[in-house]
Amino acid sequence: MRVRRYINQARKINSRQTSAVAIRALCIVALVSLSACAGGSFDGLFGADKKPAAAPVIDKDKAAAEEAAKIARALHDQEEKRRADEARKALESSRKVVVVAPPPPPPPPEPVAAPPKLIAPVFSGPVRVALLVPLSGPEKALGTAMLNAAQLALFDIAPEHVTLMPRDTKGTAAGAQKAAEEVLGEGAEIILGPIFSHAVRGAAIPARNRDINIVAFSTDTSVAGNGVYLMGFTPQKQVERVVAYAREQGLYRFAALAPANNYGDDVINSLGQAVSENGAELVRVERYDPFEPEATDPARSLALYDGRKAALQARRAELAEDGSAEALAELRRLENAETLGDVDFDAVMIPDGGAGLRTVAPLLPYFDVDTSKVRFLGTGLWDDESLGREPALVGGWFAGPDPDTARLFLQRFEDAYGYRAPRISSLAYDATALVSVLAMNESKRADFSGASLTDRDGFAGADGLFRFNSDGLAERGLAVIEIGSRGLKVIDPAPTTFDTPGS
Repeated sequence: MRVRRYINQARKINSRQTSAVAIRALCIVALVSLSACAGGSFDGLFGADKKPAAAPVIDKDKAAAEEAAKIARALHDQEEKRRADEARKALESSRKVVVVAPPPPPPPPEPVAAPPKLIAPVFSGPVRVALLVPLSGPEKALGTAMLNAAQLALFDIAPEHVTLMPRDTKGTAAGAQKAAEEVLGEGAEIILGPIFSHAVRGAAIPARNRDINIVAFSTDTSVAGNGVYLMGFTPQKQVERVVAYAREQGLYRFAALAPANNYGDDVINSLGQAVSENGAELVRVERYDPFEPEATDPARSLALYDGRKAALQARRAELAEDGSAEALAELRRLENAETLGDVDFDAVMIPDGGAGLRTVAPLLPYFDVDTSKVRFLGTGLWDDESLGREPALVGGWFAGPDPDTARLFLQRFEDAYGYRAPRISSLAYDATALVSVLAMNESKRADFSGASLTDRDGFAGADGLFRFNSDGLAERGLAVIEIGSRGLKVIDPAPTTFDTPGS
């Protein structure tokens, strides 16, 4: 529309200016014609002696007309050029405004999810219990599940005068120390958590200064003691339980294929002690780097593969040289064999889990370890229903909580929160149940002293029977569980009291 308006204006201007040019030209023609018709009347204009040019009047009129036309054309061309310039500028100006669309408005910012808010304490009373878990950072999901499990126990068991005080450790030692200082300043009488050993060390500094005990969820035995009690399943008791059961089944010679890390160290030390206490023998130990994709060389060495293969080759040569019917028959029997003779152990401990276990365990059958003669043993890291899909592990044993009891808790959690809980979340449930029991009295006060926490009768929780020893480690009533192709099966039940043999 603006372009059309500019062009119309240009046309009007041109029309007016053309008319003015024509009028000026007509005036000049009229003036010349009038001079010609007047004859001598205009002599004074040219001087008395001067006479008009002798050219005929018609020539003068023609010259004047041509001159007027020439002037008119020049003025017309000039006006046309000016008009074209104005029209071009108008068009360019209109293009800048109309043709170039304005940039679209920026999209509205996406709504930012509000940071998760901690659920307010379910009860408000004089007994204040702190829960330190990572509620931000890489381990946020685990920390949130631990908080949910603790609140579930609060609903199920706790009296109304217990207040839960959740705090975010951010998954760091410094975050745990700051969180502990906060809750202690607000009157916390006991701390549940943190989960990881470095965070436990951070929280323990202010807690020990206030003489407040910690019930932590770590399995690192180096942080236990001096007011820190570990709910985590430490490998020592698991190894003791499964070795004792294996010894009862007639297994005598034990070996280990373990990761070269702190957990592997703890298991090897516990295994050596357990086999000694049960009158057995630890005959061979191999370690592997848990960060390497394969553990071929350690497995090959543990299986005595090279020596047994050399023995087979020597025997074949001997039989071939003998040449008797009996020798040739034996030679035919050895035709598909890879090695000669058995390994020198009855059971092998592999303290690993997940992808690491699935990588390492098949290497032993690959190097000709007969799984029908050698029992595979594990720790609580084997508490995984899916391990039955690995043929090498089917028939293996480990010690842990009764799977049926654990399933009840996991189902209760899923019903309450709508998702499957990580297995470790049961520790937060049991720790909250423990302090809730200790707070159940008419005075509405709680005794969270070391003497109370180490009660020899113990406590029952989602993971079965447990009690704390004076060294801060948890002693548990564990079942012996066998891995089957369709899941986990209890082959020796957990004790129901700590007076039962095998506890």
